[in-house]
Amino acid sequence: MVVRARRRHTNVMNTRTPLISVALFCISSLALSETPAEMHTPVYDKDQLVLPANYREWVFLSAGFDMSYSPVASPGHHMFDNVFAEPLAYKSFLQAGTWPDKTLLVLEQRGARGKGSINQHGNYQDGAVMGLEVHVKDVARFEGGWAFFQFDGKTTGKLVPHTEDCYSCHASHAAVDTTFVQFYPTLLPLAKSKGTLSKSYQP
Repeated sequence: MVVRARRRHTNVMNTRTPLISVALFCISSLALSETPAEMHTPVYDKDQLVLPANYREWVFLSAGFDMSYSPVASPGHHMFDNVFAEPLAYKSFLQAGTWPDKTLLVLEQRGARGKGSINQHGNYQDGAVMGLEVHVKDVARFEGGWAFFQFDGKTTGKLVPHTEDCYSCHASHAAVDTTFVQFYPTLLPLAKSKGTLSKSYQP
């Protein structure tokens, strides 16, 4: 009787085990269902890039104030640079320490104001967008995998020629994958831990 009971118990377990495995597989598949197809990927109009309309809802990486890569300071008014990353590209960076193909990074420039309302010291961002640029990773489309597009108040941006200095500057000085991760305080330590810093990067 004991042997039969054990066999009956074993048969029940054998019929349930595949069902449990299938359930666990389905749960795992749901957790990993985010694919590059779900990203907001680049949309082109012939040789121009269409500006992602909701980029300000993306992940805010950082803001720079009066930044310049030239030893000579730029005269004139103060500027803020705001950088936004496509959300799933950002999530992929957190996992891998580098950007996936079809990544979109938006650089938005706004003027700085010092006096207004109750503000007495320091600067805050003006409402008008004074410049807009998108950095795109599209390996199959661009030489070196990345390209810059500039927007002049329009919904489509012109490709910056690869002969411009911005490409060689990014290739020579960027911390990760030709992007200036060294200026994104939440991502630089992660890239260090993942071992994805560029060989050319100098802290």
